[in-house]
Amino acid sequence: MRKRPNSSSAAKSNSSTSGDTSDKKGPQNSDDVVVAAKRSTFVVLTLFVLVVNGSWAIYHYQFESLPAPLSAVQVGKRGFSELEAIKHVKALTQFGPHPVGSDALDRALQYVLAASESIKKTAHWEVDVEIEFFHTKYGANRLVSGLFKGKTLVYSDLNHVAMRILPKYATEAGENAILVSSHIDTVFSGEGAGDCSSCVAVMLELARGISQWAHGFKHAVIFLFNTGEEEGLNGAHSFITQHPWSDTVRMAIDLEAMGIGGKSTIFQAGPNPWAIENFAAVAKYPSAQIVAQDLFSSGAIKSATDFQIYKEVAGLSGLDFAFLDDTAVYHTKNDKLKLLKPGSLQHLGENMLAFLLQAAASSHLPLGKAEEQDGNSSRDAAIYFDILGTYIVVFRQRLANMFYNSTIMQSLLIWVTSIMMGGSSALISLALSSLSIILMWISSIAFAAVAAFCLPLVSASPVPYVSNPWLVVGLFGVPALLGAFIGQHLGYLILRRYLSAVYSTRYRDLSSSVQADIAKLDSERWLFKAGLIQWLLLLILGNYYKIGSTYLALVWLVSPAFAYGLLEATLSPARLPKPLKTLTLVIGLSFPFLLSSGMIIRLTSIMVGSTVRLERNPGSNPEWIGNIVVAILIAAIVCLTLVYLLSYIHISGAKVPIIIITSILFGLSICSVVGFLQAFTEDTARAVNVVHVVDTTGKHGGKQEPDSYVSLFSTTPGNLIKEAEKIGKKMVCGKDKMPDFVSFSVNYSCWIDEDVLAGWDKSDIPAIHVERDMMDENRITEISLDTKFSTRWTLGINMEEIEDFQLKDVGESEELIPLGGKTIVDGWHIIQFSGGKKAPTKFSLTLSWINEKHGPMTRNEGSRGERPLLKLRTDVDRLTPQTQDVLTKLPPWCSLFGKSTSPHTLAFLSSLPIVF
Repeated sequence: MRKRPNSSSAAKSNSSTSGDTSDKKGPQNSDDVVVAAKRSTFVVLTLFVLVVNGSWAIYHYQFESLPAPLSAVQVGKRGFSELEAIKHVKALTQFGPHPVGSDALDRALQYVLAASESIKKTAHWEVDVEIEFFHTKYGANRLVSGLFKGKTLVYSDLNHVAMRILPKYATEAGENAILVSSHIDTVFSGEGAGDCSSCVAVMLELARGISQWAHGFKHAVIFLFNTGEEEGLNGAHSFITQHPWSDTVRMAIDLEAMGIGGKSTIFQAGPNPWAIENFAAVAKYPSAQIVAQDLFSSGAIKSATDFQIYKEVAGLSGLDFAFLDDTAVYHTKNDKLKLLKPGSLQHLGENMLAFLLQAAASSHLPLGKAEEQDGNSSRDAAIYFDILGTYIVVFRQRLANMFYNSTIMQSLLIWVTSIMMGGSSALISLALSSLSIILMWISSIAFAAVAAFCLPLVSASPVPYVSNPWLVVGLFGVPALLGAFIGQHLGYLILRRYLSAVYSTRYRDLSSSVQADIAKLDSERWLFKAGLIQWLLLLILGNYYKIGSTYLALVWLVSPAFAYGLLEATLSPARLPKPLKTLTLVIGLSFPFLLSSGMIIRLTSIMVGSTVRLERNPGSNPEWIGNIVVAILIAAIVCLTLVYLLSYIHISGAKVPIIIITSILFGLSICSVVGFLQAFTEDTARAVNVVHVVDTTGKHGGKQEPDSYVSLFSTTPGNLIKEAEKIGKKMVCGKDKMPDFVSFSVNYSCWIDEDVLAGWDKSDIPAIHVERDMMDENRITEISLDTKFSTRWTLGINMEEIEDFQLKDVGESEELIPLGGKTIVDGWHIIQFSGGKKAPTKFSLTLSWINEKHGPMTRNEGSRGERPLLKLRTDVDRLTPQTQDVLTKLPPWCSLFGKSTSPHTLAFLSSLPIVF
């Protein structure tokens, strides 16, 4: 408001900024009042440009800036050299893929063993370096949560290398050790430069440096180079449950990769906060985000690491690191050395070296389960995040509770006071401004979802943005932004109409144009404050459920609220509203964007890369499902972070330019994916599997001739018609061949069933025989399993019929799985077996049936559906002639994808019916 120069008296009015809209007399002379309800288009567009460019600059500085690789000469004996570590990566990747049971893995193990012996020879004279080539004969891993719930992971004939470094003249140091762990083995489809030869290389170079420092340590450092991780975390489990050094471990550090290179980020820490607090104190290039921990623990990211074993089985606290760049190459042929960014290993190595020197020389280490039972509860959990990769903030949950509760109470007090002062009109204004938030979310998600749904109709691939992740800005970010603005603007119009009616009565002495402008300005302020309501609700929910990343809600609430209170709010009743100051937005949003924009871009990039392996059961979901997931994520980001900025548009002239610019950007993005940009490239490949399937299951496990065919299926959304055309050879696509691979099923694939009898023999088919079926008071059935030469197999047991079971190795009468302790998912318990060359292939399975009165001859098979009693898949890493031919013709934008549940290139399917 401003007065004309000749005005003789002050205009008196209610202050809309405080929410007070009670019925008081307004100015007596409307000619004395001028209200400007407009904002410069240039200012609004400039703010958007600042947000986009500033966010990208923050991301680049926080996650893309890596330290320079250092040589051995530069770091000396006690430092970390990436150039030395890279030599180990090169050596390990030259072996090619080295999964469990392969000759290549044996060679990789011998290389790590030789490198460890070399470290022992050059260690400081006051340091002991002990090396063990640890062999695991048998083991069974039963995790009750996460990715492996409902499974028993059985392993056999695994080899690992363990190295312990400790001072010679402090024997008590061996009783308290820090474990640093990673895995040597890879999936069968990739050479594993990132996952996890880079981790092994970092550990070897760390061990070389630590061997020159350890004479001053109070604790030992154990480096575990395990195998079997890719088959179900088996190496870590065998060490924790069988190796004598495991009893001395007090803290575990796991190094992993879900991509290749970049900054290695802490994505899990705890449960004891000691490790993350000490890491924060010494890390040179810290990178840690509890948001990633929340996502990982929620199950949104379908993966698991050895850290789960150390935390759940051993009760240890510690840190879990992962390389997260280029997640689309994870477990594919593109996990290769040429994509490893310079500086990646230097970043992790220098951070780890500083932390190990700090931890190993400390007088105190967390004591795992014992200390947890003494009171290490969730209120002592650490909340952590880094600021621009330069500094880590760490505080305990109990302190967070104080911050959150205090902020919530003060916010509620302010809102209640404001509404009580403003009366019914303030309450209605709050409700209508909250409605604008709801409409913003609905409209934003709807616009983005429609774009996601329609994208497969115009694009050759449902996920055409994988090799060019920035396309999601135009494809989904633009519709989400446009939808958010339209939804909020609709709420703004409803609110403005209500306030116009209120002010036409309250300020009847003012002109209608002034009344309309007052309504516009007060509507804008209510929309800004509605953004505070949104973040307040998230703060309350996060505080209630004790979500670690709730600190973001605190920042996005307090900072804008502080700026608004400092520059906008007033207790004076003699002030009509003005347009919100641009400075309010700049001050209020600077810190939230500084803290979260880089992390948001990184998480979005990880999600985009993960769409290549989104389909866990290929063909079971619509083609557009991957797009919908990404679109909803981006819409949520837009609604959460731009809610304040959007409130500045409605009284500006920027509405039309924004609609035009966003429409053009969306059009260009569509043209790019339809025209010249490829969805996949040789370096960013589509994940597929080519498997020669020999299926003997039949409808009910009959004895008919095996059904033999080569199957091509993909974990990436979309059909395989283009790939089938490239392969040729009369490949048919559809849902006529739907193999059940026990741990997952394929509902859409392409296949060839001609000339598929070579490369296998009927004697290779696994045998399932019922040896005895005892019908006493409790029915017991003994079954023999012969997996022939397969040492990697998966068995499903129908737990709707079976109460419990026991598995034994026939050759040595070893009990592999005892009775009791089984978890069930969808009515099945899955045994997942993997082992080395000497692993057993003949087993005895004893089934204890659920107690029923009727014997097998009186069972009505039809009433039990099509579920068999047992279903078995055996894997063989062998290329039949037809499989080899398909792989030779596979397009370069495709890559085999490996994981613990994926079959190898030859798979035999068998089953046993309920009525046998």
